[in-house]
Amino acid sequence: MQNFFGKIMEKQQKKPSLAENNGKKTWLTLLFNLLLALVITVLLLLGLWFWLRSYTQHGKEVDVPSVVGMYMPEAEAIVQTTGMVLVVTDSTFTNNVPLGAIAEQNPPANSHAKQGRQLYVVVNASCKRQVVLPDVHDLSYRQATATLRSIGVRVSEDYEWEPSEYKDLVLDVKYRGESLPAGARVDEGTELTLVVGFGKGTEMTDVPNVVGRSLPEARALLLNQRLTVGTVEFDEPIDETGRTESGDLPVVYMQTPELGQRVLEGSMVNLKLSADIEKAVTNHNTESEDEWF
Repeated sequence: MQNFFGKIMEKQQKKPSLAENNGKKTWLTLLFNLLLALVITVLLLLGLWFWLRSYTQHGKEVDVPSVVGMYMPEAEAIVQTTGMVLVVTDSTFTNNVPLGAIAEQNPPANSHAKQGRQLYVVVNASCKRQVVLPDVHDLSYRQATATLRSIGVRVSEDYEWEPSEYKDLVLDVKYRGESLPAGARVDEGTELTLVVGFGKGTEMTDVPNVVGRSLPEARALLLNQRLTVGTVEFDEPIDETGRTESGDLPVVYMQTPELGQRVLEGSMVNLKLSADIEKAVTNHNTESEDEWF
């Protein structure tokens, strides 16, 4: 009997308690959940990786075509065959490509890009931008060249020499042989020729009559006689185009030396200008009477 109860007590001591069973189940459940979360995470990462490869077309690249110098319809047709998309980002002006053609592209030609990627281009302006010609008369050749280039105008290396009061000063600006006054509008990229003085000559020349002429006309007449414009005075303020506030163009009403005097080539003729035509008419009539008598 005693042995019987002893065995029962021994079995109860070996049997795990309820708390131990619950703890073991909790640990197994936690381990299962961790493994399940790990499997789900791996599956999600694999799915994301395959989706990104498909979306980015991994390993599928095309050669970027060269579209610089082409017009948009032609460029679009070529770009579409590669699976890329042509996008215009800006416009500019350059002499390197025709007007209205593509001037720049990104990515560059012959590089590699994914299908569906955008090809960004900059289109050359359809018409040339115009700039206002600054007054570079009586500036040094180097200074005048730098000033003109800063506004987008080119300067020919084949400048012309003329007699002048001072050496290396700009006497005139020409485009295709025609003089251009300050304030004239020219296309950006236009090539201009500068007339530069080399000092006084050795021959005598007659002073022409420039009374009643505008400053550009007077300058051209004097230069034709191998003379230069000296000091210029206006009786009222003028703007950058050489006109008064009311829009009138001043004309010469007094010149020194006067008509008919003989001076050395390269000499300067000083001018006074006014928008008041009566001054020029009065002065011109006075000179005519002096010549008559």
